[in-house]
Amino acid sequence: MTDREAELERLVERARQHEAVADAFLAKSFTDRLVVVDLEAGESLPRELVTLFTSHDCYGADEVYDWDGEDSSAGEFGDATRYQFVDQRTRGEHRSYVAE
Repeated sequence: MTDREAELERLVERARQHEAVADAFLAKSFTDRLVVVDLEAGESLPRELVTLFTSHDCYGADEVYDWDGEDSSAGEFGDATRYQFVDQRTRGEHRSYVAE
């Protein structure tokens, strides 16, 4: 595990401790590492979590990918609302391949 992965794991662990959070975990897109946060039904994304993530160079996917719409970093996942934050420090370093 790299130092950055360990830092992001600690960030995810801190997010899980928040009462509004149902789950938090790391994921990868094709080229980026993501911090994913699922909120309990009816909960809003706490501002303190956004501040925590940005202080660790993780920004909302809507901002990073220039997605249009209000809260387009969020999507419904069962009863939860899922938010995605892109790790800017390692952005573009990951590679996914399609096997034929």
